[in-house]
Amino acid sequence: MRKRLIALALSALLPLATLAAIQPYPPSFETQMVQTNGTSLYVRVGGKGPAVVLLHGFGDTGDMWAPLAAALARDHTVIVPDLRGMGLSAHPDGGYTKKNQALDIIGVMDALKVERAALVTHDIGNMVGYPLAVQFPERITRWAVIDAPLPGIGDWDNIIRTPFLWHFNFRGPDVERLVQGRERIYLDRFYNEFSADPKRIDEQTREHYAALYGRPHAMHDAFEQFGAFSQDAIDNKALLASRGKISMPVLAIGAEKSFGSAMADDLRFVASNVTVGIVPASGHWIMDENPQATMQLVSGFLAQ
Repeated sequence: MRKRLIALALSALLPLATLAAIQPYPPSFETQMVQTNGTSLYVRVGGKGPAVVLLHGFGDTGDMWAPLAAALARDHTVIVPDLRGMGLSAHPDGGYTKKNQALDIIGVMDALKVERAALVTHDIGNMVGYPLAVQFPERITRWAVIDAPLPGIGDWDNIIRTPFLWHFNFRGPDVERLVQGRERIYLDRFYNEFSADPKRIDEQTREHYAALYGRPHAMHDAFEQFGAFSQDAIDNKALLASRGKISMPVLAIGAEKSFGSAMADDLRFVASNVTVGIVPASGHWIMDENPQATMQLVSGFLAQ
């Protein structure tokens, strides 16, 4: 009986990150539009200590990281931008190669007077993270990379032929007309098919992102992120050939029901110091499906 009461008490103390719904950032976080590399990024900043930059991917914005940001802010300066053309960032006409977006993030660090930072990325954020880390190894101390491959690297040419990934080439004016006003339906496909349990991505979360991706130019620019993949592949192969493997510590995190240990296999093509992490009982949407395990993996890695 005593053990049961202790367990109940501890469960009551678990942070709100155990809930899947969108959570606000702590009041101590400030937001600002940062001018960088010819555009403006919406950036959240909070905490104090060694800096860490968190980058989101498609189907999310920087809002996905709120539980992790709140936890890390106890002993880190946490920097969370929305990527170019996504979330509340500006919508420039071009510049969606990931090599160029790495310059966006360096510009944010410069504007905030952050010389060095750890990096945590998910999905398309990974694809920005690689050219960031390989071009600026003196600025990035370590990299946790979560559940998406890198264009042009490893088994990329076979991955992109998977019928499951038809959306990589789904873009153009008629596609945008088709999706306009139906952003929720389009995003539901990703939440349902790329999750281990679609119920983990709740109604509030789905509505939240549908509203953001329904803003003017938002879906067009999201399609531009995918449209740049061919050039991203060329850029990444050239960066690997010219710069060699990055030597910083890399934690390659795969969701158990998604990329799993294949994340580490992929990252070993570009990095020499790779360890593997698995988010159990989760598909691609790690911060919705198993936030506690994700946060433990990332926090443990950053503490090393």
